[in-house]
Amino acid sequence: MKDFIKSVENSTVYDVAEVSELTFAPQLSARFKNNIYLKREDEQPIFSFKLRGAYQKISTLTKDQLCKGVITSSAGNHAQGVALAAKKLGITAVIVMPVATPKIKVKSVERLGGKVVLHGDVYDDAYQYARQLEKEQDMVYIAPFDDIQTVIGQATIGREILDQLENVDLVFVPVGGGGLIAGVAGYIKSVNDKVKIIGVEPEDSPTLHHAMRDGKRTILEEVGRFADGVAVKQIGEVTFEFAKKYVDDVVLVSNDQMCAAIKDIYEDVRSISEPAGALSTAGMKKFIDENQIENLNIVSINSGANVNFDRLRYIAERADLGEYTEAIIAATIPEKPGSFLKFCNLLDNHSITEFNYRYAPTDEAHIFVGVGLSNGLAEKDELIEKLSKSFDIVDMSDNSMAKTHIRHMVGGRASAANEVVYRFEFPERPGALLRFLMKIGSQWNISLFHYRNHGADFGRVLIGLQSDNVQELEKRFDELGYFYKNESDNKAYQYFL
Repeated sequence: MKDFIKSVENSTVYDVAEVSELTFAPQLSARFKNNIYLKREDEQPIFSFKLRGAYQKISTLTKDQLCKGVITSSAGNHAQGVALAAKKLGITAVIVMPVATPKIKVKSVERLGGKVVLHGDVYDDAYQYARQLEKEQDMVYIAPFDDIQTVIGQATIGREILDQLENVDLVFVPVGGGGLIAGVAGYIKSVNDKVKIIGVEPEDSPTLHHAMRDGKRTILEEVGRFADGVAVKQIGEVTFEFAKKYVDDVVLVSNDQMCAAIKDIYEDVRSISEPAGALSTAGMKKFIDENQIENLNIVSINSGANVNFDRLRYIAERADLGEYTEAIIAATIPEKPGSFLKFCNLLDNHSITEFNYRYAPTDEAHIFVGVGLSNGLAEKDELIEKLSKSFDIVDMSDNSMAKTHIRHMVGGRASAANEVVYRFEFPERPGALLRFLMKIGSQWNISLFHYRNHGADFGRVLIGLQSDNVQELEKRFDELGYFYKNESDNKAYQYFL
């Protein structure tokens, strides 16, 4: 580790990178009763920390290696780092990126002079193809995280944190392949082992969490794509060795909690983070709540701000749910005059964010309501308990089908014989919806369909099909290779559709 520390302190990363600001976050600090600082890697020239590790690695190559040119695989930010480093050193760079990579990242790489090759649905597909091209074109592969030089480059962030803040208690670090947390944890713990290092991952991409739990690197079958910058199926070999020794804990957060953190960061510093960039802040909030800590000096690394503008629709929609400032509930009320008024009176002065209802020729009516909250979960629980004394209430705040589809479909019910309903997710790209429908084929009659492009990473479809043979239907679905779930028993579907 002495050699590691020396390499960090003599790093060449500042040929392209800047010492990023450590910004005090007044609103987060007041709310969570701690001194919270944001390490602003979103202000780097490529709006991400990744240029550090990329330049550190490339700057150590020999002249012969530089002449061959470099190639890498990346979901976006590492790609920009490699392209910038290659431009600085006057060499060729080929970048293999997943097809679903946000356009803002693809265009940024191209503006920096990198040659972009789009291949595969996720990072691991791009990685395999990049290694194939490496051999075919005799280029030098630049690992996005699993390389000691890359780790050294990222470790310069840890050095800056200790230089900028005299007493640090906790540092929260986003985790994908592990390059950032390996570098930051390795440096900080070697200098001051009293500082706790907490990794943060999405619930649907727990690569380090599972590796730490199992004591070995595991390969995830699927990873979430919302935080595309950390969508990796396996922690790196080099980086896991650092993590085992220097990381104190790993926190998992939901997409909604990331959206809420993006909003929190914006309200404090007027900067819009990408989902992976806000990951550590989401984990920090959850960790503080669960452990009831106060009056500590806490650093959250804001790792990037490369987010597609149209994805902000999805982020804004889900931020209130992640912050528990909105609840979504379904209420069953008698289909008779006065029921509506009684229900609304019970809401007192709560702001209504959404209210959907359509007459049904039965004794009962189902209404879909969004309610604004000012006191989080406690207020939601109290409201639902109050409403439940008079009506049948179902909390749908965590019902993915309700949040993604039902709230945009409420308006009438229909009865279709032998209808089964499925929720699908597939990589969002031009023509993706048409290809999905072509793969479903015309063997079954479609009785319900909802698709909404809201700038997210994956296309999300709710489809109803008339079939009396579910096994045969799902056998066909398995051949598609997409995530799907039977939602026929989901109360949101039963109540409203």
